[in-house]
Amino acid sequence: MSAPVITSRSWLMVITLGFVWGGTFMVTEVALRGMTPFWLAAARICFAALTMMVIWGARGFALFQTRPSRSALYAVIAIAAASSAVPFSLLAWGQQYVTSGFAGVSMASVALLVLPLAHFFVPGERLTLRRMIGFAIGFVGVVILIGGQAFESTGTALETPGRIACVAAAACYSVSSVMMRRLPPVDPIGLATILLVIASFMTLPLALWVEGVPAMPDTNTWMILAFLGLIPTAAANLLRVLVVRSAGPVFMSLVNYQVPVWSVVLGALILSEPLPTSLTTAMALILLGVAISQWGALRRLFGART
Repeated sequence: MSAPVITSRSWLMVITLGFVWGGTFMVTEVALRGMTPFWLAAARICFAALTMMVIWGARGFALFQTRPSRSALYAVIAIAAASSAVPFSLLAWGQQYVTSGFAGVSMASVALLVLPLAHFFVPGERLTLRRMIGFAIGFVGVVILIGGQAFESTGTALETPGRIACVAAAACYSVSSVMMRRLPPVDPIGLATILLVIASFMTLPLALWVEGVPAMPDTNTWMILAFLGLIPTAAANLLRVLVVRSAGPVFMSLVNYQVPVWSVVLGALILSEPLPTSLTTAMALILLGVAISQWGALRRLFGART
């Protein structure tokens, strides 16, 4: 396994992922008005899997570049569960009982959870004091941006299980990123596709078992499902694979600091929601945290252009 390589392309992909996933929470809230949470998770994954199958098929269904070991095949199944099936279901269910702010803070915690995991399991991803300080500052910025309402009680009976579900989803993303980085040489489109296909076979029976046969969605819900499947699931899943495999899981976790920022900005632009007064302070802390934690990568990036 080679050391992570962070390039200008890596930065562009991470920023794109932050923007796309930043708007997903808002779209998911709308989709939940016309579909139950487990069927929503299953539908978006299945739509994404079908889309990626077409692309993967055009490339000859290539996956591993060498004959994979049995452990590698088991790892792919585990990554599929931890990167799509389980967290999508947990978030869709948990968001019914917690504030959207708490869900945002939970996703930001991915960056902090990845650090110790990558230190022990990914070569070249050492847990340094600079990285710890940078990621901690960024996390504080996210908490300030979301504000105290993130920890306010919704008063529902299932709020505590809902919060546990959101944190568990963050842990799934962290573990799957580290496992993905440890895979042997693999075609990124093939990996992104097979992860979604496996996740489809996991989420469909789960949705049927938990929620039964779904009612037929209306046209508006179908359009939202198509968007969720194509953009934040299929396309974003491919970008995630590319970033993790090239730049590493720690760099990938920077996405989780961007998501709340984009969520707030898009809410103001699209839904005319008021911008929080803490936005400037929060963004300054997030950018400072990113700069500190990724100082070496930034210096190489801008140094190469001078």
